[in-house]
Amino acid sequence: MSRLEEEPLVEGGKTYRQVTDDVCRPLESFPTKKWYVAFTAASLLMLFGFSLIGYMIATGTGQSGIRNPVNWGMMIITFVFWVGIGHAGTLISAILFLFRQKWRTGINRSAEAMTIFAVICAGIFPLIHTGRPWYSAYWLFPYPNQMGPLWVNFRSPLVWDVFAVSTYFTISLVFWYTGLVPDIATVRDRAKNWFRKKIYGVLALGWRGSSRGWSHYEVCYMILAGIATPLVLSVHSVVSFDFAVGIIPGWHTTIFPPYFVAGAIFSGFAMVVTLLVIAREVFGLKEYITMQHLDNMNKVILATGSLVGLAYGTEFFIAWYSGVPYERFIFMQRAFGDYYQWAYLTMITCNVLIPQPFWFKKARRSIWWMFTASIFVNIGMWFERFVIVVTSLAQDFLPSSWGYFRLSPWDIGVLAGSFGLFFTLFLLFCRFLPTVSIGEVKAVIPTKKEGAHHG
Repeated sequence: MSRLEEEPLVEGGKTYRQVTDDVCRPLESFPTKKWYVAFTAASLLMLFGFSLIGYMIATGTGQSGIRNPVNWGMMIITFVFWVGIGHAGTLISAILFLFRQKWRTGINRSAEAMTIFAVICAGIFPLIHTGRPWYSAYWLFPYPNQMGPLWVNFRSPLVWDVFAVSTYFTISLVFWYTGLVPDIATVRDRAKNWFRKKIYGVLALGWRGSSRGWSHYEVCYMILAGIATPLVLSVHSVVSFDFAVGIIPGWHTTIFPPYFVAGAIFSGFAMVVTLLVIAREVFGLKEYITMQHLDNMNKVILATGSLVGLAYGTEFFIAWYSGVPYERFIFMQRAFGDYYQWAYLTMITCNVLIPQPFWFKKARRSIWWMFTASIFVNIGMWFERFVIVVTSLAQDFLPSSWGYFRLSPWDIGVLAGSFGLFFTLFLLFCRFLPTVSIGEVKAVIPTKKEGAHHG
């Protein structure tokens, strides 16, 4: 028997009734002061960000740091960052489900919710980047229009993004909601207030928990997992084509699709660790989000972080081996130049060096270290996108057109506002919907104790 099977995934000798009570308690009781403080701070940050977005749309994107020659700035950087954050949810829920990995059961619900909220945050930034979304954003959507034969350019990677991200969001939303239905029905049946019973009754879609219903549910869940699995590879591969199909030195490379997918899983798992460390402390879920869950996620972070470090080295080798002087110049400037060396060193430190202590079990099971490391990993992944976007555009083929990119206070404010939106949505999710999957957690309770559970 493996060590993973020996360690319980639900601690405390919980009975089925206790599992239901513990998961439903945050929904049925008044929020704590910690929740109110966190929600107030996140919502104020969200409103601050949206006010800046409204002003930028009204006055123009000149408020941001976008200038010639860097015509792609913080908006595209953060779009790629948030799309990457959403990858861990689909991987934990769909791929680990298909491979029958039982350790996903305590964390999959939060990861799925994180995917939905991250894609919502990502979708805002291309609209801001267009400058006048009421005029230009609709050109990305392929529909018949009044301009005769004029259609959108299907050869443009920006149009591919629309298809990829919208498909990913739709499947992830349906997959997440399908898994919620049995648990929502449990909350409905426990509700004492008629209004709560009505709302959760509508959301439960008439679920009664019959054997026939469970049979259809499991088939549907399996099909959705099979559909969602290819999206883990396809979505961020398509996003990487925004850069890879261009002719700009530093972008035009075939390594980008696997490189971006590994980085997306890397940053996504880091964000899941950040959220779950907070959730298990605030909502008292330590028996369900155990050290075994966090240990396994830290192993994934170590593996994908090592792949990302390999990709950094491969990029340098390809730039040297290609014999293209422009490619060599870009990568030498990234690592050793006077302008953006600070960003490159930040990226290497956060993404390659900081996860290395996870080789040791003591570090993988240290709450303070995994929480700190997960934050630094996402800082590093944002700087990775910054390095890719900015350094290739700031110093192109003609030195006469070189320029230095500076983030404006508006850029930083909008970035902070997106985090406010993300945490506001996540806190609302934790308040009104089960954070842990009740049915799946009950399924991994040790069989030898089932007699006590039913008793």
